[in-house]
Amino acid sequence: MEDKIYREYVKILQEELIPATGCTEPIAVAYAAAVARDTLGSMPEQVDIAVSANIIKNVKSVIVPHTGGLRGIDAAAAAGIAAGDPEKKLEVLAGIGSEQIAEISACLAKARFTVRQAESPCIFDIQITVSGAGHTAFTRIAGYHTNLIQVERDGQVLLHKDYADGGHQYATDRSLLTVERIVEFADCVDLSDVRETLDRQITCNTAIAEEGLRGNWGANIGSILLRSYGSSVHNRAKAMAAAGSDGRMNGCEMPVVINSGSGNQGLTASLPVIVYAKEMQVSQELLYRALVVSNLITIHLKTGIGRLSAYCGAISAGAGAGAGVAYLHGGRLTEIAHTIVNALAINSGVICDGAKSSCAAKIASAVEAGLLGMQMYFHGSEFCGGDGIVTKGVENTIQNVGQLARKGMAETDKEIISIMISGHS
Repeated sequence: MEDKIYREYVKILQEELIPATGCTEPIAVAYAAAVARDTLGSMPEQVDIAVSANIIKNVKSVIVPHTGGLRGIDAAAAAGIAAGDPEKKLEVLAGIGSEQIAEISACLAKARFTVRQAESPCIFDIQITVSGAGHTAFTRIAGYHTNLIQVERDGQVLLHKDYADGGHQYATDRSLLTVERIVEFADCVDLSDVRETLDRQITCNTAIAEEGLRGNWGANIGSILLRSYGSSVHNRAKAMAAAGSDGRMNGCEMPVVINSGSGNQGLTASLPVIVYAKEMQVSQELLYRALVVSNLITIHLKTGIGRLSAYCGAISAGAGAGAGVAYLHGGRLTEIAHTIVNALAINSGVICDGAKSSCAAKIASAVEAGLLGMQMYFHGSEFCGGDGIVTKGVENTIQNVGQLARKGMAETDKEIISIMISGHS
């Protein structure tokens, strides 16, 4: 494999597969707020928050970890202000103790919080202004969860980075991602280049899934799947991924290794592959290579869709998981390409209506589509070009899905957000 492409693929995995504690949108709010507090140099008396509509959608219904069950943008910001460590970025709230939980509630009670929709064209935008003791500070994150583009104190610019939606968002070159190259990379990668990243994903995501099955988290989709449909490997793959989301969406304080900015996508892309690898008793090396496939396919699909959309991100990750399991079974380019196309034909169009308990059920559906897409091809069946959005060639179908999600569902996204904000949901 060409060295430049190889190195970019390694960097893409390192860039995307990072740990996060809690749902990443409220955690991004907490991170921005923690930076604002540090920049101000004191506890603020006034906190003004302006966020894009998609941030409102993804923070509204999910529990912020380490807050005693609080939800919402103001709660996420208060957590970052009162107890957040901005150096930890998406783990900004990790390690908060019981005394600090009381400080978060006190911050909400003492400071004046305002939240409004940002007047900004950016789909992902968080702007926080804090004031107190005669000073003000401002922070802005745009594009993705840790992309801090502006920091000011008393009007003095301390940090500025140009950013525009649709421009270059990543340090790595995502245009190099193709299904063919991903399979080639998985076959040839020196595992020392990816082992640490993947070991962390295996450990963290397995742990929170097991907790999701043990505890009483949200709608308990994972444990209901096992009680209802038994312990086949097929069902356990769905249940483990769903259980991780059960915990994560409902305040579990354990970290998740994310994919494409999303813990739910990280869980969906990894846990079915881990479950199948254990059932099949394959080598650790083969598990690593299959995880490379599942994670990179997920990233490839999400690149064309964007970080936030009306298109449920778990669908991409479910297709990635199906591709990873196909790799475990000896599938390579042909089998994996057909698995992806079949999976996308089954479930594309599932809406994202924010982070919440029902994400776990959507994850189960996405994994089912990925596994069915694989089994279809293994049994000599497939969806063909001309079947709806499916067209000849896996890359062309992936482009169609990106267009559907990014452009076609833009109005759907606005309607979802309108319904959620109006209070009818």
